[in-house]
Amino acid sequence: MDLRKLFLKANNEPETNGLLPRSRHIVCKGCGRKTPVARVRREFFVCPSCGRYYTMRARRRILMLTDKRSFTEHDRELVSRNTLGFPEYDAKLLAAREKSRENEAVICGTARIEGHEVCIFAMDSYFMMGSMGAVVGEKITRLFEYAADHRMPVVGVTVSGGARMQEGMISLMQMSKVSAAVRRHSDAGGLYIVLLTDPTTGGVDASFAMQGDITLAEPGARVGFAGPRVIEKSLNQALPKDFQRAERVLACGFIDAIVPRNEQRTVIGKLLALHEPVAARKEDSDGRL
Repeated sequence: MDLRKLFLKANNEPETNGLLPRSRHIVCKGCGRKTPVARVRREFFVCPSCGRYYTMRARRRILMLTDKRSFTEHDRELVSRNTLGFPEYDAKLLAAREKSRENEAVICGTARIEGHEVCIFAMDSYFMMGSMGAVVGEKITRLFEYAADHRMPVVGVTVSGGARMQEGMISLMQMSKVSAAVRRHSDAGGLYIVLLTDPTTGGVDASFAMQGDITLAEPGARVGFAGPRVIEKSLNQALPKDFQRAERVLACGFIDAIVPRNEQRTVIGKLLALHEPVAARKEDSDGRL
C-alpha cells in the first residue's frame, strides 16, 4: 500500500485527489453560532459571539504578529524520518503534512515586530498536535543559535501535546538540546519572549516553553505537564475547573501576563522596545536610523 492510501486510511478520507470541500462559515463549538470566515479572520480567529479562541495555523499566527512582508523562513527543507521504523509513522507524517500544509510542526525564521528585528518560531497543532521530534528540536535550536550569533531577541509561540512518541528517546533528548540553546542565547544577553497557546503541555512545557525571560499566554490556554485525566486518576480526586488554565497558572506565578490576540503584536512590540539596547534607542531618538 502506498503512502497516499495509508494517509487516506488513517484519516478515513475517500479518494478525492486532495480536494476537500471548504465552508465559508465557521460554527463555534462554544455557542454553536455560525460566523463568516472573513469576519472570523478580522476578529483574530476569536468567536465574535462568545469569545471562544479558534485554533490558528502557525504560518497565519506569524503573519498576525509580524510586520507585513518581513518574515523570512529558515530551515523549511528539514523533514522528519522514521528513524526507528515505528509502525505506521510514515503514514502519520504524510497525513500531518497533508493536514497542516507544512513540512514540520514548527516554523522558524526572522521578521520584524513593530519595526524590531527578531527571530521567531511558531508551533503548529495541525502537525501531529505540535509534537516535538528531532526536527522540531533541531529547527528551534538552530534559531536560538542564529539569534545568539546575530544578537537578536527570540519570540516563540508554543502549542504542543509534548514529545513525539514515534521517535522515542530521540524526541525526549530535544528537551535538553533546546534548553541548552536557550541558555546559551541568554548567556549572550539575548531576550526570549514566549507566548503560550492552547494547549502547551508535556515535554515542551517542561523545557523551552517555560524558559522565557517574559512569559505571556492567551486567555484560557491549557498549560501544564501531565494531562488532567492522568492527574485525577493518580490522585483519585476531582480537579478544579480552572486547573492548568492560563489564569490559574498566572495566579501561581508561572506566567507574567495574559494577552488577548488583538493586543499581542502591540504588547510584544512594546516589550521589545523596552529591552532594546541603549545604544540603539539613542540612535533612534537622534533620528539616525
